[in-house]
Amino acid sequence: MLHAARVALLALLLTFSLSANYLINDHLISPKAGDVIEKIGQELSQKTGIHAYVIASNDRLEKRANLYEYVKKYATKLREPWVALVFLPNNKRLGILVSDPKIKGWYDDGAVKRYAIDILGSADSNSQQSKYDVAMVQAYSELADELAQHKGVVLEHTIKNEGQWLIKIITWMVYLGAVLVFWVYFGRPIIMRIRHGKRQ
Repeated sequence: MLHAARVALLALLLTFSLSANYLINDHLISPKAGDVIEKIGQELSQKTGIHAYVIASNDRLEKRANLYEYVKKYATKLREPWVALVFLPNNKRLGILVSDPKIKGWYDDGAVKRYAIDILGSADSNSQQSKYDVAMVQAYSELADELAQHKGVVLEHTIKNEGQWLIKIITWMVYLGAVLVFWVYFGRPIIMRIRHGKRQ
């Protein structure tokens, strides 16, 4: 039974990896998040002719290594004109590269990166996998929206600003939960001890 389940899961993952065009993934981004990236990438390509990729890798580069030189290893997978969101957590590197310098003016580099950095740097109880998934989907979605806006089209599969409010609400709920846990296990017992001590 367990063996059959593993075989089915492997078949699902292989199917996903064979159909992946816009996510070049080194087991950092989950299939579910990858599916969202694929849908956005396909729509962006169809409506604008721009090919946007996410390259998420466990590779470890030397200090000050050139990301353009690194991306050359994926040259056969990238269709021009392309934009690549490169995520290398082992080097703490996040970059956006383009095949044509003029594309750099079609999006806000800092704003796109912030969508990922804010999530990756958050101190909460979410798993590393969840952070990677949400960070890449959010940043990629924003990048795609900005590229589409430059071309005068609207994408249907991206995560709009309403999604950002949802993430902020979830983040605050996580913080509130952490405060409540601290109060129940540490704050309240300390106050009770102080009060109990004063009574004696």
